[in-house]
Amino acid sequence: MTGIPFFQVDAFAEKPLTGNPAAIMPLDRWLPDDLMQAIAAENNLAETAFLVPSDRDDADYDLRWFTPAVEVPLCGHATLAAGHILIRTDKIRFSTKSGILTVTRRDDLLELDLPAAVPTASDEPELCEALGLTPRPVFLTAPEFNDSAIVPLESETEVLAVSPDFSRLKTICRMAIVTAPGDEQDIASRVFVPYAGIDEDPVTGSAHGALVPYWAERLGRESFTALQASKRTGILNCRLAGDRVLLGGKCQTVIVGTFQL
Repeated sequence: MTGIPFFQVDAFAEKPLTGNPAAIMPLDRWLPDDLMQAIAAENNLAETAFLVPSDRDDADYDLRWFTPAVEVPLCGHATLAAGHILIRTDKIRFSTKSGILTVTRRDDLLELDLPAAVPTASDEPELCEALGLTPRPVFLTAPEFNDSAIVPLESETEVLAVSPDFSRLKTICRMAIVTAPGDEQDIASRVFVPYAGIDEDPVTGSAHGALVPYWAERLGRESFTALQASKRTGILNCRLAGDRVLLGGKCQTVIVGTFQL
């Protein structure tokens, strides 16, 4: 029997049992893809992050992310969680399918640096209907941002009231993001990814790779706060820096153990 170090971390969490849980599993070398997918399904969290020491000069670890159903090209909260577990100095660098991502200590926060998306307007009536909304302009990103689709609403109350038809939404390969100006925070959102095995994601870093440039243009400023209004809730400190998005948040380690194979 083989043991793998296992950490469960609540990311973008002000306290334990909030934010978005991720499994962090450091490895000496990659396991077969089908085995990593099976482990992620066993963990049954939004994301399991697997890491191996990197041979690259510009990275400390190579990092991959799996939902219970698929491998994804970008995951923010599990990267922040991995940084929380592995950071030893002021910065740690990860080589990923989305390029080099870094996590840096900023006072009492960890700050994730990831690419900024360029959302473009489109008509997606089937997506809107699956969300229980009337058709409206939707803003889409490239596939490397998990095919995000930003669906604007008028208020945080409307965001909280969205009740998707998950069976219909599962047939649409989009990460659906409903968003509006926030009440206590500057913006609010909820995120639905049934096609990847996640009906509602609690707090989604990759979604904010699209939300931050979208809202920076509309708010007229590059720094603001964000609430992801799932039942667990999460708070993100957001900043647009050119073609990069910086997301600050706290992490809470809730489980430390060994995964037995």
